[in-house]
Amino acid sequence: PSIPRYTNRLINEKSPYLLQHAHNPVDWYPWGQEAFDKAKEENKLIFLSVGYSTCHWCHVMEEESFKNKEIGEIMNKHYVCVKVDREERPDVDKVYMTFVQATSGRGGWPMSVWLTPDLKPFVGGTYFPPEDGIHRVGFRTVLLRIAEQWKENKDALLENSQKILEALQHRSEIRVRGQESPPPSREVMATCFQQLSNSYDEDYGGFSGSPKFPTPVNLNFLFTYWALHRTTPEGARALQMALHTLRMMAHGGIHDHIGQGFHRYSTDQHWHVPHFEKMLYDQGQLAAAYSRAFQISGEEFFADVARDILLYVSRDLSDQAGGFYSAEDADSYPTATSGEKREGAFCVWAAEEIRALLPDPVEGTAEGTTLGDVFMYHYGVKETGNVNPLKDPHQELKGKNVLTVRCSLELTAARFGLEPGRLGGLLREGRRRLSAARAQRPRPHLDTKMLAAWNGLMISGFAQAGAALAEQEYVRRAAQAAAFLRRHLFSPTSGRLLRSCYRGKDNSVEQSAVPIQGFLEDYVFVIQALFDLYEASLEQDWLEWALQLQHMQDKLFWDPKGFAYFSSEAGDPSLLLRLKDDQDGAEPNANSVTVTNLLRAACYSGHMEWVEKAGQILAAFSERLQKIPIILPEMARATAVFHHTLKQVVICGDPQGEDTKEMLRCVHSVFSPNKVLMLADGDSSGFIYRQLPFLASLKRKDGKATAYLCSNFSCSLPVTSPQELRGMLCA
Repeated sequence: PSIPRYTNRLINEKSPYLLQHAHNPVDWYPWGQEAFDKAKEENKLIFLSVGYSTCHWCHVMEEESFKNKEIGEIMNKHYVCVKVDREERPDVDKVYMTFVQATSGRGGWPMSVWLTPDLKPFVGGTYFPPEDGIHRVGFRTVLLRIAEQWKENKDALLENSQKILEALQHRSEIRVRGQESPPPSREVMATCFQQLSNSYDEDYGGFSGSPKFPTPVNLNFLFTYWALHRTTPEGARALQMALHTLRMMAHGGIHDHIGQGFHRYSTDQHWHVPHFEKMLYDQGQLAAAYSRAFQISGEEFFADVARDILLYVSRDLSDQAGGFYSAEDADSYPTATSGEKREGAFCVWAAEEIRALLPDPVEGTAEGTTLGDVFMYHYGVKETGNVNPLKDPHQELKGKNVLTVRCSLELTAARFGLEPGRLGGLLREGRRRLSAARAQRPRPHLDTKMLAAWNGLMISGFAQAGAALAEQEYVRRAAQAAAFLRRHLFSPTSGRLLRSCYRGKDNSVEQSAVPIQGFLEDYVFVIQALFDLYEASLEQDWLEWALQLQHMQDKLFWDPKGFAYFSSEAGDPSLLLRLKDDQDGAEPNANSVTVTNLLRAACYSGHMEWVEKAGQILAAFSERLQKIPIILPEMARATAVFHHTLKQVVICGDPQGEDTKEMLRCVHSVFSPNKVLMLADGDSSGFIYRQLPFLASLKRKDGKATAYLCSNFSCSLPVTSPQELRGMLCA
């Protein structure tokens, strides 16, 4: 490889995204004191560019502008240029994204923001084309105009930036007003259900036209709504909406039928043509959602999709030390000799490629029918490509096909006069051959940084699937990843989580010179993962660590005046605002998940102040929950858990006993959103007995594994048969 002409300070960073920009002609700095000092000393504006390594438009802006020598010279002359990986520093991203959304009405990445030397934003946007066009001002022009403004009107700019900051502070505040109490759960749930129902796509599932996102938070809300309204028409509709959406997604092109796992989102209403990047947080949440769908419906189809996701993550996103990588990119080289990357190149197919790979005649079908014919019919492959040109603005997918299941096995079988069972085998063989052919293509870039929060979501996916599908291997994988977090992303001396670590040379796990401390979402998603892992494995160590982390989260992030948790710690002078996220998005809002975490923590520890905190969070978000709960479906769901009080399902028994295992299988097979599971194994010196003295009074009946259903630490009569237990859990 040729020696790069330019190298900037990003070469010393660990983030794959920052390293992608280390050889730009732009004199990039990472976010930090060195850049801030330079801006002040030289009285220069800061140009802040925020993105992430699998962001398509970030790549485009780099190719067009940041690799352009002349634009690089303008940037270096007039600005101190700072690059941030939003996945490493969500706190910095949120502050400036709040500004961009407030001033332009839209947001996204790459985010481009101009700051005064004291870090206050005054102009911002997202992607800029390099040169002026009919509808948009080019990046070069914007750079020169802003530099001119700074020279001519510096005082006005500074004054304006101060006003903007004050307005942002006021606008983004989430706090309790007066003596507010938690909003009424029944109304919040009913409004959220109605708002989701109104935005639901009856034909293809999902909750928007296009683009269409997986939004597992909506599906989890609907499952909980169904569980609390099983016998009503609304309850039945909630379940139908969730299951239909999951089914349509699994059939669509957003699901990678050859390489497993799910792409980020669909550009169309039909789940057909996706943006092809694959994110860890989607895989974790969707594995859990498909496992719940199986738990509720008993349909093997949903269990198969959960297994498919976990196969992809185990094979392609797993570090040998046990952690999970962040993402795979959408763009890759079509062939080993290609000069430029294309979106989706790794995943799409020309009809003639499939014909060449699957030429075998199929016995028992009409003369001349090949495996290729059957495969192409089932997966909607067309000779000229099956991608609508409107969904392919850069013509990267012209003549190509995104595989999508066009009809049921039964219909395809009938079309070719085959038995459905035999057709399943033929399609499996077709997928196997395409997979082998695809393995010869250049792979997309893999973002090998490992984030505590996203690892937490993935551990929950493995743990919940392991419990619901009765697959111990998944529970073991979850435990391996939790042990990885404890080893590499936790400091036992300070008791604090770290945000990120990285795959280094020779596959070792590396840390940056100044490790990034964990944010609220790291604590919340890891604590949730540890509770899920305890329920799946019943290893008390995970429970003990979860409760320690909950105490630390309270200490670092709780807002004692306005209630709820801040996203970042106090005390970082470079952060202009301490924010609280106000909606559930691709990942759930940390305050939403923490409500349920706090209620679980109280059940496992007897610390009732955690229940009080959960209520205070709901009170702080009360207005949003009553008016627009559709933006907070996970928190709306938590209002029901808060209102109905968690049931403690206590199994007294020998962990190795067959009767105990049978009772546990029964608990794991039932979807019950307001239960916590614990095993009382009789060892009174164990952690859980020390936390919950009432467990000592619960005994096995007639020497058999015995279940008790407890609420607020008072318990039902004992039951020893799984059938009786199932009846109690479904009541």
